[in-house]
Amino acid sequence: QVQPVESGGGSVQSGGSLRLSCTASGYTISIYALAWFREAPGKEREGVASLAGESFIKYRDSVQGRFTISTDNTKKTLYLQMDNLKPEDTAIYYCAISRDVGVATLYAQFYHYWGQGTQVTVSA
Repeated sequence: QVQPVESGGGSVQSGGSLRLSCTASGYTISIYALAWFREAPGKEREGVASLAGESFIKYRDSVQGRFTISTDNTKKTLYLQMDNLKPEDTAIYYCAISRDVGVATLYAQFYHYWGQGTQVTVSA
């Protein structure tokens, strides 16, 4: 069973940066989609950034230019570099892995494995 585990969340002031990491035991990043989602209090879970293969990347409009999704050379860790953070970025961030979708997508129904989430809090 693939179980993603997130780390790197925390509290920062507006304009600050955080880097989230996601690893999954027994899993090596392949051609299938990986993504970061977030869920703020009282709001639905939304896709933030997705990566598939070597060249498919998709970002939510509100984070474009501020967030960067990537993997490491060993293909075992997924990252989300978050710069110029804003209070509206405050949420629990989740790592998600697809087992059969080969393009980047921000739709949750295409992902099969989910982490427990890590809290990101941005103060004004």
